[in-house]
Order: sequence, then structure tokens, then C-alpha cells
Amino acid sequence: MTNSNPHRTGQCRCGRVQFEVTSEPLMTMACHCTGCQRMTASAFSLSALYPSNGFKVTLGEPVIGGLQGATRHYFCAYCMSWLFTRPEGMDEFVNVRATMMDDAQSFSPFIETYTDEKLPWATTPAVHRFNKFPSPESYPALLSEFAEQR
Repeated sequence: MTNSNPHRTGQCRCGRVQFEVTSEPLMTMACHCTGCQRMTASAFSLSALYPSNGFKVTLGEPVIGGLQGATRHYFCAYCMSWLFTRPEGMDEFVNVRATMMDDAQSFSPFIETYTDEKLPWATTPAVHRFNKFPSPESYPALLSEFAEQR
């Protein structure tokens, strides 16, 4: 990421749901799990993790879709674009789909998750790769390394 301004905007495909972030991402990632493959109709999902207090929906009302459990995936009710996720048990964070950001080209995945489910031809420039998710105790070092690389 090269943008030094932490204020960014994004929107769904049709523009009926818009949002903004007012902080730097804590980390960027690509998830190769089959659930993300199916929800994106692609090889993986790209996302940027933000503190919840730095994220706000500014237009429209997203709806919960995808999985209907403790992890909540939010979509535009009209065009069905997957916008962001509120991870289970981590309400202080929001995982924004980086491709929904207006400056999506500035996001590159720092980590890859669920590489044991990835399509064999799918590659990213991620620095770290994990068969599932990183262990909880590895997150402080990953967050620190990501912050240093910005």
C-alpha cells in the first residue's frame, strides 16, 4: 500500500451502498477457502482488516448474506456485492473486501489463508501463507510486520 491518506471510500457495484474508512488497514489478505471462492465466483477473496471505529457505511443499508452465523457477511441488497465481514467474536474489527474500495489497485495481500483449499494455479504476492488461519498468538507479530512495511 502506498497511499498515505487513511481516508478511503468504497461502494458496491451499483453504488447503492457506500462506505468509508478513516484509518490505515491493520493487514491485507487473500482467502482461498472454498466459501470465499463461491461467494466471489473467483479463486479467492481479497480483504483489508480495519478497526471497526474507522469504518462507516455512508449510504444505503447492507444486508447479511452468505453464512448466516456468528460471522456476518454484508452485501448490497440490490446488486448482491459482498462488501465486508464482521468476524465472529471480533466486533472491534471489520474485514472490508478490498476490491470494493475505490482505490482497489493499491491493495496487495500481505497474508494468504486457507492455502490448503486454493486452486493450484492461483497465486498472489503475499508474504506469508497459512493452510488455515494464522494462530491467534501469531497475529501481533503479523500486524507489526504489516505496519512496518507500509
